[in-house]
Amino acid sequence: MAPQRLRVLLITHYFPPEVGAPQARLAETARAWAAAGLDVTVLTGMPNHPTGVIPPEYRGAWRRIEHRDGYRVVRTWLYATPNEGVARRGLGHLSFMVTSVLLGARRAGPADVVVVSSPTFFPLASAWLLARIRRARLVVEVRDLWPAIFVQLGVLTDRRVIAALERLELAAYRAADAVVTVTDGFRDDIVRRGIPARKVHTIHNGADLRRFGPSGPPSPSLRARLGAGPGDTLVVYIGAHGISQGLGSVVEAADALAGEPVHVAFVGEGAERRRLADRVAELGLTNVTMLPAVSRDEVPDVIAAADICLVPLRNVPLFTTFIPSKMFELLAAGRPVIGALAGEAARILTEAGGVVVPPEHPDDLADAIRRLAADPARREAMGRAGRAHVEARFDREVLARRYHALLGEVTGRTVAVPRQRPAGPSDTSSAPGTSSAGPGAAAVVAEHLENA
Repeated sequence: MAPQRLRVLLITHYFPPEVGAPQARLAETARAWAAAGLDVTVLTGMPNHPTGVIPPEYRGAWRRIEHRDGYRVVRTWLYATPNEGVARRGLGHLSFMVTSVLLGARRAGPADVVVVSSPTFFPLASAWLLARIRRARLVVEVRDLWPAIFVQLGVLTDRRVIAALERLELAAYRAADAVVTVTDGFRDDIVRRGIPARKVHTIHNGADLRRFGPSGPPSPSLRARLGAGPGDTLVVYIGAHGISQGLGSVVEAADALAGEPVHVAFVGEGAERRRLADRVAELGLTNVTMLPAVSRDEVPDVIAAADICLVPLRNVPLFTTFIPSKMFELLAAGRPVIGALAGEAARILTEAGGVVVPPEHPDDLADAIRRLAADPARREAMGRAGRAHVEARFDREVLARRYHALLGEVTGRTVAVPRQRPAGPSDTSSAPGTSSAGPGAAAVVAEHLENA
């Protein structure tokens, strides 16, 4: 009799057709697991992020079952709201916590292991309960360090609330059979706070090398839509426009470049987008274009149209442990990347041949853009080096198989661990493979972080 396939229940608030880093990572991981023979079910809500608008084909449904890329998706009703406002966002996340159990538990079926993807707090409770009901193992995936980052961003100020959230955070880690982080800095922080090192593993973000790769000449019409004129160097930021990205510095850098043959395009949505647009208007910048978010299928084309891509973060101490996941896709696409970063992300980008400037230093950013704009040969060399680095260290297919190996270990099933090239300083994991505002505020900020 053939052995039963490992049954995985993946719980997440965000999932395609929504566009964003967590959605892409989880969808590609689920596809890779299914291709490897796992029985995968994703439990999620009706798509609505970040606009709060549910697509017509999902409206009015309490539950929806879909099949895609070899796995099953169970969607449940939730309170859909735009990515703005603490109370409403908190209510939206709370509603999914409830409906994922009441409407989704039976349709999700049996599971050997439940994997829940933070940053939002509420799905952790759903996952813990469903793991208990199914007598399954529990894996908590940590994409953001909360509540610590919300304290540093000034979202949380009440000491009692902070202490309560920290207790809940550590309780979730202790209840898990394994904790998966996406950076070594996250792992170090969690272990330092008393979680046994043997249960905390790093599996980095990466890129789908089939979707993101060097392409032919970019579309002239797309470059024109992004605002680039003949002879312009097109600089693109694509992703969330949130409080974590420090996009105000990018606008100030564009102001410093006014009158030069450089055009800066912002593509995406988020709570800070209106403020950024107001600042662009206030400065009277004609070398900046702001476009709404594009579909997941359009993202590679937008990246390919860019001459230079940007990965900025705020100048916040804890961000030295963060790695914006978009960085790997930009490198995989063979684009030269400038990162306004520090710490682990800055080290990885430097190793990949990218350019690093201090976060929230617009003059340094403008100088870096100016130098690359004048040196096409260097941009081409940077693109080749970045692609090679991602192929060697951050191939999402390989990372998904390492994650698969971890699930095998957690459930007592042996799985062969795939190999990549020997790890360098930026890949030293020991893994077998890797709000006074309250939790609602945490949900809002967390989306900005991982959607970076």
